[in-house]
Amino acid sequence: MPKYKVLSDSLAKRIEEEQRCGTFEKTGFDNSNVIRRNQVPTDKPSIWRPTFVHDIDKIMHCPYYNRYTDKTQVFSLVKNDDITRRSLHVQLVSRISRTIGRALNLNLDLIEAIALGHDIGHPPFAHTGEWYLDELYHKNTGRHFSHNIHSVRVLDKIFPYNISLQTLNGIASHNGEIELEEYYPQPITSFEEFDKIIESCYESKLNANRLLPSTLEGAVVRISDIIAYLGKDRQDAARYGMVEESAFVNEDIGSINAEIINNLVVNIIENSYGKPYIKLDKRHFKALQESKRDNYCMIYESAATRAKLDVTAKPMMAEIYGQLLDDLRVEKKYSPIFTHHIDFVNKSYYKRETPYEQTEPNQLVVDFIASMTDDYFIDLHKYLFPGSEYTVEYKGYFD
Repeated sequence: MPKYKVLSDSLAKRIEEEQRCGTFEKTGFDNSNVIRRNQVPTDKPSIWRPTFVHDIDKIMHCPYYNRYTDKTQVFSLVKNDDITRRSLHVQLVSRISRTIGRALNLNLDLIEAIALGHDIGHPPFAHTGEWYLDELYHKNTGRHFSHNIHSVRVLDKIFPYNISLQTLNGIASHNGEIELEEYYPQPITSFEEFDKIIESCYESKLNANRLLPSTLEGAVVRISDIIAYLGKDRQDAARYGMVEESAFVNEDIGSINAEIINNLVVNIIENSYGKPYIKLDKRHFKALQESKRDNYCMIYESAATRAKLDVTAKPMMAEIYGQLLDDLRVEKKYSPIFTHHIDFVNKSYYKRETPYEQTEPNQLVVDFIASMTDDYFIDLHKYLFPGSEYTVEYKGYFD
């Protein structure tokens, strides 16, 4: 039987009393301290559109937000509507992090903005596709591709939305692959400082993984990213036919998705309420680490997850990358890099310091590939290389 933990009576009564009496301690980020690159009238907060609601609206209306729907979360090349796509993942992160944030009296609008935008720069084929794209980009330029850093690029450079520093920092530092027992916000006070940090992440993948949030809200989203995928990926693995959920056993946080979410959320609230940090106790943190290792062993590193992509999507991405780069160099205006990407981005009415088409060619190619959904990537390869030996096969509903 599933075991669901609850808040201690003492903390539950304390929160209820403080809410009732109006003494509920506000530890969240104050809207009045927001930092933006540019002060423009349309970004001025109002009673019905507070500060970070502007960021939420911009992210949700970004053309690339639609593309979450057909991007792999873990399992690629699967025709199964019950397998999680990245669109559901960001919603789950948003929901879990706002549940925690409400209990801790944090800024829920800032949490939602970070959560909804955190994976918008993710390329097709999940982290496997990210490794392929990083390898190609680094080989050609010596620079690195990281999905968290590219999510910032999408919302700050490709589409210059004037998103707040607090939202962009939370997105950049969300990396749910790196877990910590405690998250102490590391303040950042200017875009000048932030831009230097982001540039360092192109120079080193380690830098991209070491970023820490500057707000409690960013810290909540980061831990919620792990909570959102830990049990859900197990559900998907069972539906994919790889492994049963019952194969995962952990007495401290549970084994199934609902247990894991509930028990980790309760422990975070219990250990973080009224504190200047977000924290799991040692027992639950150890259980989280062990459960992640189980997922890696039984799901993420399984041949069933990656083998087909290594012999299909990897060489296909190399072919697409090379062809698009050549098309840019000879200014082949009818190439999809122009008609489907540069022209598409330029439809945005936001002002730019430099025309987008003057971006370094490798970066343009990376921008385009990272924006693609799985299906678009496959169709583009077929369009560019109709006689290619590389083809992909989907696992269908009845396979």
